[in-house]
Amino acid sequence: MTGERGLINRGLTNGGLVNGGPVNRGLVNGGLVNSGLVNRVLDFSLVDGPGNRLVIFVQGCNFDCIACHNPYTIDVCDSCGGCVEPCPDEALSLTFDRGTPEVVVDRNVCTECDVCIEVCPINSTPLARRMEVSALLQRIGSVAPFISGITVSGGEATRQADFVVDLFSAVKSTPGLDRLTTMVDTNGSADRATWDRLAPVMDGAMVDLKALDPELHLRMTGQDNAPVLESIRHLAAIGKLYEVRLLMVPGHNDSAETVKRTAEWLLAVDPDMRVKLIGFRRHGVRPHHAHIAEAEPEHLAILERTLRAVGLSGVVVV
Repeated sequence: MTGERGLINRGLTNGGLVNGGPVNRGLVNGGLVNSGLVNRVLDFSLVDGPGNRLVIFVQGCNFDCIACHNPYTIDVCDSCGGCVEPCPDEALSLTFDRGTPEVVVDRNVCTECDVCIEVCPINSTPLARRMEVSALLQRIGSVAPFISGITVSGGEATRQADFVVDLFSAVKSTPGLDRLTTMVDTNGSADRATWDRLAPVMDGAMVDLKALDPELHLRMTGQDNAPVLESIRHLAAIGKLYEVRLLMVPGHNDSAETVKRTAEWLLAVDPDMRVKLIGFRRHGVRPHHAHIAEAEPEHLAILERTLRAVGLSGVVVV
């Protein structure tokens, strides 16, 4: 078990989806590509990497962070059917067409009111859908003149690594899209082999480091931080680390001494590292974590000075 729930319903492996349904593979443009389980696509974002970016939020994560602002992307819907009757739009139905239960969404009727998320016993959503690379390329192409790149976020992007590799490969090989940068927003839990598969088609990774201390990291995420630290080291070594993100959660990881130790570790990895200091905000967090105070700008300013005093110059505060 991790955090408040176990991994049994998450149905994810480093290569793709299991339990929640196998990754579908089909022929697109003569090649074998993945479809991914996607929660939503945001056409324009200024906070998910450099410039104006299209962001693809995948479904499923192996962390259970107390500060998660989109917790409905953690678990994969297990089609228990508990959301069907409460749906005020009557947009959901439970079918057994494939021999197992499956919640089907009538997207012509659904108003995305989120009642299904509110009543879900695992705080998931039936609205995540499988999307093929070909469909995503069309979506990206429709906004390409207005964006500088695409970011795959989540959930956890590297849990569907095959899909991300195929998507980025397609972007890099499509005229008109090949100028776009391809980035991953990640919790850093992927192993070296996964990063090495992504590296040829990925321009950079933005890695969240919730805590340097392993016990504190376990309390905040339900997972060990050893893979995260190794990911930061490896990505820096191969030139694929765009930035490390430090989310400051008051009363948990925001003491000056904690930040100082983190800064010293990051400095040893790469003194020119870009570090983004992010203040915790309550928006979107689960009700039982809503008591956590929001980060104060004055305290973030102190922590920024702490980072810079250690020797990190590429610090950004948001």
